[in-house]
Parts: sequence; structure tokens; C-alpha cells
Amino acid sequence: MAIRRGPINALVLGLAALVGLVGCSSSGGVSASSSQMAATALTAGTVFDSSQVHQIGVEVNQDDVTAMLADYLSTGDKEWLTATVAIDGTEFDNVGIKLKGNSSLKGISADAAPQDLPWRIKLDKYTDGANLDGFTDFTVRANSTATSLNEAVALDLLRSSGLASEDAVESSFSVNGSDSQLRLVVQNLDEQWVTENFPDAGSDSVLYKAEADGNWNWLGADGDYSGSFDIEAGPDDYAPLIRLLNLVNNGTSDELAAQLPDLLDLNSFATYLAFEELINNSDDIDGPGNNSYLFWDSSTQKFRIVAWDHNLAFGQTPNGGRGDGGRPGGNMPSGMPSDMQGGNVPSGMPTDMPSGAQGGGQGGGPQGGAAPSGMPTDMPSGAQPSGGGQGGGMPGGGMGGNNPLVTAFEANSDWAALKDQAASDLQSGLIDSGTLTSSLDTWVSVVTSSGLVDESTITSEADAIRAYAS
Repeated sequence: MAIRRGPINALVLGLAALVGLVGCSSSGGVSASSSQMAATALTAGTVFDSSQVHQIGVEVNQDDVTAMLADYLSTGDKEWLTATVAIDGTEFDNVGIKLKGNSSLKGISADAAPQDLPWRIKLDKYTDGANLDGFTDFTVRANSTATSLNEAVALDLLRSSGLASEDAVESSFSVNGSDSQLRLVVQNLDEQWVTENFPDAGSDSVLYKAEADGNWNWLGADGDYSGSFDIEAGPDDYAPLIRLLNLVNNGTSDELAAQLPDLLDLNSFATYLAFEELINNSDDIDGPGNNSYLFWDSSTQKFRIVAWDHNLAFGQTPNGGRGDGGRPGGNMPSGMPSDMQGGNVPSGMPTDMPSGAQGGGQGGGPQGGAAPSGMPTDMPSGAQPSGGGQGGGMPGGGMGGNNPLVTAFEANSDWAALKDQAASDLQSGLIDSGTLTSSLDTWVSVVTSSGLVDESTITSEADAIRAYAS
């Protein structure tokens, strides 16, 4: 069956209009480059057409899944499995799938339901050239809400801010014939993503991923940094990263002022920091999940921080809405403490915080609550708050508010002023302009069309986001 085609996403047109109004800005303010807008427009009518709910069914040997989970809990290794995957009626055999995430996997058990887990699906892992509409690599995200509206809207706003973002769609997702769940599917960051988002970058540019259990410590010029930073695209070259870590860990304020502008796109980073505060996301580069990618552009010889993992955007908390949340048979699995079912606050967590604020971000949104130190940030449905092995318990890494790059940047009054200006630009361009509301309305329409989430849940979760527009 041929893949179903949908109408051009209305949000694409809205974003194009926004770009026409504000133009492209070299200051890192609210704008989108022509290359980023082109990448968005190309998704219309494809597997990443966000105007429709896509159908994704996975068939995988359950014994293999159980053995893989047991091995992950014992060793922390994420093994690739072979599966058959059908996407919008197009079937692919011999597809590679594996667990995706770090803090999202804390506390899973060996008998976790596969349809509840976060997955990476790579069509061409074992079959060269396998792709759908040119896309090969997909991430099935975990989220604390039933709708994933918070992450979907955050990614739209991220692109509207002029920063690199990821394509995302809502999907009706099932494994081995399970009941379908509404899951957000996000484009994985790889060589293809780099080409789409940084078409003018040098051929030997590098995309690093900061690992959730890693840190930004200085290990020496000959240290092994692979445990904290994984190379996702480009040559196996840690030299640019080592220079950056040396400077932010060991440089004096004068050295930082003189050298950091030559290593980091300051305007882009100011926009990134202001953006994460605006959407009240505590799980960013400076948060417990250490969530970020670092793109080293060999043509400019500068880093740009790439945002990743927005399932706690708009003040969401781990497991905040994954209880009965409108999913078919949506009760928490056996063994989950009753005070975490239905999104209730776990025992010991403050209860006097505004609705939707527990575990909120850095004060950038209306709630402004702070997540407890060490709290996992994106546990999937089926996860337990504690457990054995590598996958059990709370995250062992993450910055928790002590990222040396952020600290150095915010300590410089000139750079702090860039962030303040970016915050003002984002407020005007994303909130006051109605861009947030437009994005939210578009996604609400898509989620409602799925029939997989109760309308009352959709309304409740949308209203929590809509509050930020005021």
C-alpha cells in the first residue's frame, strides 16, 4: 500500500509568514533560516507530515525483547533487535530497533510492555538504502503526558526561534498487535539531520551528544571523553570538544571573554538558554538529564548547542500524565506505587505547587517549579521509580544546574545581556505574536483526530500549555 498523503501542514504556512515578518537574524533572535524553513516544508505529504496521525506497527520476537531488557538491566548495553515495521501501510523487513534514551529507561523492568518503551527505529540498519520518503531514522518518544502536546509545540517553537529543531509527528503506535497508543515520533539526529539543518557546514563537522550519565569535566588533553560525549555524525574527532571543555573548566574570566566567542556561537547559545526558560523546561543542557547535542561547524570553527528532549517542556514532570491519561487500558502497571498513578505527586514531593508545575523549569514560565534533584526526567509508562541493575534507580549523571559552559556564559555581563535580549525577542515572536497558540491549536486538532485520547484529557493538557500564552 502506498503511503497516505496529507495536506500541507497549516503550521508550515504560519511559520513561513512569521519568517517573512521578522526576517532572518544573525543575532540568533526569533527567526528561521531559509534552509530550516525548506526542511520544514519538505515534510509536507511525507512520513513527517505533522498534519496527520501516522500508523506504526512493530512486530518483534517477544523473547528477544525480554532477553534484551534483561541484558540492559544487567549491563546497560542497548542491543539492536531485528523487527518488521509497517509505517502508513508500507512494510519493511529486517529493520533495526533498540531502546532509545537514558533517564527515560531508569526503573524499567524485564517484563516491561514493549509498546510502552522508547524506541529507535532504523530502517537501513540491516538493509542498505531502506527509507521512507528519504527518512531512515525515527525515535518513538516517551512522555509524561497522554498527548505529547508539550513536546510537539516546543519543537515547533524551537524552529520558529531560528534554532535547529527536529521534525515530529503524532503516531498510532503498537507492538506485536497491542492496543494502539498515541506516541510522538521525532526525527533522530544523524548525518541526514545535519545535512538538512546545516547545509553550509564543513564536510568534517562533528555532531556530539552529551550523555545523560556523563558530565562536562576536564579529563586532560589526552583524556577519554567518549563516556560523556558520543559522536553521532562526522569524523571521530574530539579535539574541538576538548578545547571547549578546557576553556570552560580552566579558563579565567579574561580568557573566557577573549576566547569563547571564537569557539561558540554566542547569539545562538543566548537564544537557546532563553528559549528553554521560556518554555519552562528544566531538563536541558543544565538539567539532570544533561540533554543537548553540540554541533561543531568546521567551516566557522564554532559550536552551536542543539536542543533535544522536550518531553518535560511547559512544566511537565516525570509520569505527570501517563496514568489513565485517556489511553486504552491506561492504568499504571502492577508494582507502580499508587501515589504515582494518574499523575499524582509521588510521596515526599511537595504538594503545594501550582497544577502542572511540579518539576517545572528555571522560572521561565508561569509555574516556575523546580524538579527535585536527581529526579528522572522522562520515565516511560511502565517504568517503576526504583529497580535493580544499570537501568534501575535515579540517574547517575547529569549537570543538575552546574554546567560549566552555562556558568561561564551567565557570569559574563555582556553575554547575560544577550540572553536578556533573546528572552525579550522570544516573548514577542513566540508568545505575543500568537505563534504558540497557533501551534497548539494545530496539534490539538491532530491529536483529537486520532481518537486515542479522551477529549477531556486533550483539553486539560492543552490548557496547561495555553496558560503560557498569557
